[in-house]
Amino acid sequence: MQNTINIVLQAEQLEGTEATVSNWLVQPGEQVVKDSPIVELETDKVAIEVTAIASGTLTKILAGIGDKVVAGDILAMMHNCSDGSANEQPEGLNTETGIAIETEPSTVTATANSGLYAVSNDRSKRHLLGPAVKKLLSAHNINALDITATGSDGRISKRDVQLHIGNLAKSAAAVPKISTSTNSQSTFVPHTPMRTSIASNMVNSLLKTSPHVTSVFEMDMSAIIAHRAERKIGYLDAQVKLTFTAYFLAASAIAIKAVPEINSQFHPDGLEIFSQINIGVGTALADSGLVVPVVSGVQDKSLFQIAADLTEQTERARTRKLTAEDMRGGTFTISNYGVSGSLLATPIIINQPQVAILGVGKMQKRVVVESIDNLDSMLIKPMCYVSLSIDHRALDAHQTNKFLSAFVNQIENWGKL
Repeated sequence: MQNTINIVLQAEQLEGTEATVSNWLVQPGEQVVKDSPIVELETDKVAIEVTAIASGTLTKILAGIGDKVVAGDILAMMHNCSDGSANEQPEGLNTETGIAIETEPSTVTATANSGLYAVSNDRSKRHLLGPAVKKLLSAHNINALDITATGSDGRISKRDVQLHIGNLAKSAAAVPKISTSTNSQSTFVPHTPMRTSIASNMVNSLLKTSPHVTSVFEMDMSAIIAHRAERKIGYLDAQVKLTFTAYFLAASAIAIKAVPEINSQFHPDGLEIFSQINIGVGTALADSGLVVPVVSGVQDKSLFQIAADLTEQTERARTRKLTAEDMRGGTFTISNYGVSGSLLATPIIINQPQVAILGVGKMQKRVVVESIDNLDSMLIKPMCYVSLSIDHRALDAHQTNKFLSAFVNQIENWGKL
């Protein structure tokens, strides 16, 4: 016996945000296994895999690639087999179109997970897809039912898929394209949902929400370089990376205690100041965009605990395993743009609804003049610029400079205070 299931998007997966359908991993007529990924979604922060809660056969896709979806939306429909037989062809399914004759559906919520999926049976052996064929179909979002199979016993070969892709490219090339560029030697790269959301958020923060003002200080890194050199091997033995960013988080928490208004949110009728310090760290995903994983409760953590949390969150970001929960609840943000070689960047756009963001530039040895025994001396020191961009509705120069003074003092005198 078979039941029709609506695959419904969970609210907790989105954390109140909107998502865009980026890729269907299974097409109508194909089988799915319980807990296997069905569709990939993108929000402005993370990629989400929606998985099946039961085994069966996908019958209809209701949210196409590029469609916006919110919690409660039905993404697709499937038949499941109550006897556990995942290979049974659902009654009423047209294998040419992938459209099912529907019965009364039950509603089952999809979950986020990982796994594999199988392909539905057929009279021929076209459903027996090799790994290379599956990868090509998924990468180019092609329905296996659209492929002309020439392999043995009606199987779809890698060459069949490549030929189909080539034919699609020829068809696309035959359609005239209008370009606003005078240079014909160009490549058009469509925006990903993440890039589109980042663009919208940046414009809204800078031009529509917060009047940005930036203050810049100079900072001597000698003290934390020496401290890190003594401890980084021990940290690595514990599988924790002791980065300069960990020091920046710890110093930020200390500076925020001196200027609590930095750790706040602006409301029309007042300033909400948070007692818990949750610091987000801007992390680039190569050319794919930027995410901000959060280290929570920094005010109560040692440098080792901060470094351990930061190591875990950074690794999750770079392996695309961050969840919406990992980036929720930030009250302050650090952009360590110096890791990519920038000496100074301004303004660093505030991560709404926060009121300030710290920027740290590239460390560079520079000649610094200092007074020693009442004589000016030129010294070579590892220096960098540190900036704070603020929401001028909530903060003024007084709080900005007091915070930066406390931050720089902590870094320059690490282990001495």
